[in-house]
Amino acid sequence: MAEITLLGEALVLFTAEDLGPLSIVNKFTKSLAGAELNVAIGLSRLNHRPAYISQVGQDPFGDYIIQMLQAMGVASQYISQSKLGPTGIMFKNKVAEGDPKTLYYRSHSAFTHLQKEDIQLNFKDMKIFHVTGIPPAINPQIREISFHLMKEARDQGILVTFDPNIRPAMWESQALMVETLNQLASLADIVLPGIDEAAVLTGSRDGQAIADFYFDQGVQAVVVKNGAEGASLFEQGQPSQFILGYQVDHVVDSVGAGDGFATGVLHGLLTGQSLAQAVQIGNAIGSLQVQNPGDNEGLPSEAELLAYMKEGRQDGYM
Repeated sequence: MAEITLLGEALVLFTAEDLGPLSIVNKFTKSLAGAELNVAIGLSRLNHRPAYISQVGQDPFGDYIIQMLQAMGVASQYISQSKLGPTGIMFKNKVAEGDPKTLYYRSHSAFTHLQKEDIQLNFKDMKIFHVTGIPPAINPQIREISFHLMKEARDQGILVTFDPNIRPAMWESQALMVETLNQLASLADIVLPGIDEAAVLTGSRDGQAIADFYFDQGVQAVVVKNGAEGASLFEQGQPSQFILGYQVDHVVDSVGAGDGFATGVLHGLLTGQSLAQAVQIGNAIGSLQVQNPGDNEGLPSEAELLAYMKEGRQDGYM
């Protein structure tokens, strides 16, 4: 059975093979995308058995996603196929430097029609339930599912982790985004905001103030990501810690760095390590991911991770 379950929309990603805007590119490489999906793929590469909750279309792209996930070792029993909408698609251009531009076709995708009643989770052997702020941004229906599943997991004694992963353009208003994401965070044991996200959600850029904001809502630990520098760890009743990042000489694409970080933290927790050690692993995988052009191509195997952490320079750069 799955030891960790994640909720999110699975997308098919078409990445341009040649430099230039999407309007002039003719050749693309097909792969998988989606923040939570990236984390699931990363965990499977680290010898975990994640399960993924999603809905795709009854179309070739939906078939492709399910086949690819099964081949990668991601359990697909919670992925349904619907006739009500197509599988979501994402395009990304290729750039010589800086972050690529992305284009989404997902507003009426099959995932937007997912029903709460269609999801019957098996909590046997589940250790962690991981959610981000992207699904609840999609529509009120998916928002309700996010709340329902987080509450259900917590009632079952499952560790709940939450990455706000804010996407302001997807929300009806910033006020609704802030209110909803903070309500969801209050249902989690561990919250993983970036420093810029935390400033929006809490009104502060001070790490301790951010942590206290979530501690007051019942959260047990807060990890504030600070990009290249590393991450600050705050645990209830414990002194705060700052865990340095890993030096990277050349950033290829920062997209997916946060997903790599979450992968590392969850891997550390699933292998029984302290949260501080888990954050260190998160820093390592985040730094690996930014050295690769794809959304999840830089996510390592366990052997690659161990070798990288042994040789990497942990001196303040992720």
